[in-house]
Amino acid sequence: MQSISTIGLDIAKSVFQVHGVDAAGQVVIRRQLKRRFMLSFFEKLPPCLVGIEACASSHYWSRELQALGHTVRLMPPAYVKPYVKRQKNDTSDAEAICEAVTRPNMRFVPTKTVEQQSCLMLHRARHLFIRQQTAVINSIRAYLAEFGIVAPVGRRGVEQLLEVVADTADHRLPEAARACLAALGSQLRTLKAQILEFDRRIIAWHRSSATSKRLDAIPGVGPALATALVASVADAKAFRSGRDFSAWIGLVPKQNSSGGKDKLGSISKQGDRYLRSLFTAGALAVIRYAKIPGTGHRPWLTALLARRPTKVAAIALANKLARMAWAMMARNERYKEPAALTA
Repeated sequence: MQSISTIGLDIAKSVFQVHGVDAAGQVVIRRQLKRRFMLSFFEKLPPCLVGIEACASSHYWSRELQALGHTVRLMPPAYVKPYVKRQKNDTSDAEAICEAVTRPNMRFVPTKTVEQQSCLMLHRARHLFIRQQTAVINSIRAYLAEFGIVAPVGRRGVEQLLEVVADTADHRLPEAARACLAALGSQLRTLKAQILEFDRRIIAWHRSSATSKRLDAIPGVGPALATALVASVADAKAFRSGRDFSAWIGLVPKQNSSGGKDKLGSISKQGDRYLRSLFTAGALAVIRYAKIPGTGHRPWLTALLARRPTKVAAIALANKLARMAWAMMARNERYKEPAALTA
């Protein structure tokens, strides 16, 4: 036990696999651990390097093991997969993690704090409720359409449909159908109230974070995107450049290059889907404002819109916004208006 220098830890819900090697790379320990024995096992070990895949509960275990004096490095599971020799099981995974964590060119995931994970949970729960709200609205519209009752698209249209459901004098709806639709209407109101409460909590978190308030100054970046960035990126300096950060989000073209010929396609759509959607929505808002006659906007964006479709320009602008956000987080700077706009 005293000679263990590196450990590959394959975490799960209740059974964990440990693979430990010494400084020469020889296997010293290979065993399973129950969840209740995890911390007591690592308390007895001298400080060593522990590798974990960045997956569910990995940030929690990283914080706990770091508190015991160990050096913990989280790795994306996709980067660990090539080190699995054969077959897929816990023992092979732990061995692959132990091998991957020692590679000098491996990319690691910074450990998130409890506050960052709490803010991310706000965003994830809000996003879940928005999807549920959309599903309930679609159900109400579809069910009423079966009885020939339709309404215009938009929030006012849904309110009109709910007024029909509440009107007991309207005999187009059978009582059984009215009871079901009334329950859906009640669920819709509850979801809207919960989403509003999450919005208030996100705004409060935004006002308490200096970095989030600085990011809010970027055109197209509001409190939702600013707080999501601060919560998602534990250390902006983990990325070598703004392009690496943009690639992590999935806003750069896919490559299919060979023989010295560069072939770029559509965006890769890898990385964080939630951040990518927020950046794209912010870029579309900037473009919508830029199309208003008489408004001052960036010559770069005007020239891009003249030769490319709106959605293509939105992705390019989202890429640019992501790079600006990375620069502000990595260098602790404030937003500066382009010279073309300040002149």
